[in-house]
Amino acid sequence: MSGSPTIASIFTPRIVVGVAELAVTNQQSAVLSTYALGSCIGIVAFDPLARAAGLLHLMLPDSTISTEKAAKQPAMFADTGIPALFNALLGVRAQRARTRLYVAGGASVLSGPDSFQIGERNAAAVRRILGVYACQVVGFEVGGFVNRTLHLDLGRGQLTVKTPERTFQVSMA
Repeated sequence: MSGSPTIASIFTPRIVVGVAELAVTNQQSAVLSTYALGSCIGIVAFDPLARAAGLLHLMLPDSTISTEKAAKQPAMFADTGIPALFNALLGVRAQRARTRLYVAGGASVLSGPDSFQIGERNAAAVRRILGVYACQVVGFEVGGFVNRTLHLDLGRGQLTVKTPERTFQVSMA
């Protein structure tokens, strides 16, 4: 029957990464997911040789607005979350030089004028910070006016990006 779940999908562990969180895994049957990235940014990291991955869902560009919050929840900010993601990836044997990244989000989703421009500022901060790291960025799906949902199937090395208008696949392997 079309649309029915498969046996494999029923037993696939899904690791859901919420706002201001990050997760890493090397469990081959896992799917890393984050939902409804608006002005937030999602960074998917995948080391195809180690078959290890991580996902960061950051909210804000700069931790200097709340260093206390950044110390307790580094994934909230680009400048503390990105280093935390790379440090966590070391624990699942990912190597930065082999790691491939995909960046999504940074939209302007408010119904009126966005004077804070959080999405744009998040995207700019992520580009600047990732410029310091020696990783291959395989795609940027940032800006615009729509939210995005990400699902990384670790075993296949396949990223699914969903927006209200379209769904597409990106090979991270």
